[in-house]
Amino acid sequence: MDMLIMQVSLFVLAVILGIELITKVPATLHTPLMSGSNAISGISLVGALLAAGSGDINSLWVSILGMVAVALATINVVGGFLVTNRMLQMFSRRR
Repeated sequence: MDMLIMQVSLFVLAVILGIELITKVPATLHTPLMSGSNAISGISLVGALLAAGSGDINSLWVSILGMVAVALATINVVGGFLVTNRMLQMFSRRR
């Protein structure tokens, strides 16, 4: 029970810290921040692939959660790159 309280407290602290950090970022830094978060999502995608492909029959839930994590991380990475590309096109010269 103590471990659950610690994990929930850590999650709430991470959410509060994340909201505070994101709201303080100036608009000119959103594109580099998006690129950095895409790199982090790529790392979590590799971890999700490892969890989904663990191959252990006794860990069915690990494989299911790994597949869900792969899908969500892929959506996050692709969506992030699309948004970053669109933001960078706003700064390019039109021909």
